[in-house]
Amino acid sequence: MGSLTYITTVGLIVAELSTVAHAAKLEDVAPFPKAEKGFTRQVIHLAPQKQEDSYQVEILAGKTLSVDCNRQRLGGMLEEKNLEGWGYPFYRLEKVIGPMSTLMACPDGKSTQDFVPVVGDGFMLRYNSKLPIVLYVPKDVEVRYRVWSASDKVEKAVQE
Repeated sequence: MGSLTYITTVGLIVAELSTVAHAAKLEDVAPFPKAEKGFTRQVIHLAPQKQEDSYQVEILAGKTLSVDCNRQRLGGMLEEKNLEGWGYPFYRLEKVIGPMSTLMACPDGKSTQDFVPVVGDGFMLRYNSKLPIVLYVPKDVEVRYRVWSASDKVEKAVQE
């Protein structure tokens, strides 16, 4: 077996093992409750990073709505709760209000379908690949997420 074949095989095995690790059922981690009526439970599994304190996860909960040229948004607050007896966090978006919009006149009068996010407190979370991010949201809300990372470049403030 050539070295290139060996490296490729090892790479495939590592990729497969990481997929298997993320495929573990949520109930194998901790007894997170099932979603209540009118809610869904959505889960995010994060990949391990070397310096996880240099990363954050932005939760983008929202709905796909018909929008025009105005800026649209929904309102809400993502609350952190504690899984009793375990100390693990989970998050709940109780109520979504809106949509709210700017009131510009749209010259073309056209509308399109677009994802409109919920804006409010609690949507930027600490990055922790050891625990899944568990969210309970109203049934008509979709959850997306974005990973933010800090730059390696650090600037020094100037005394004035």
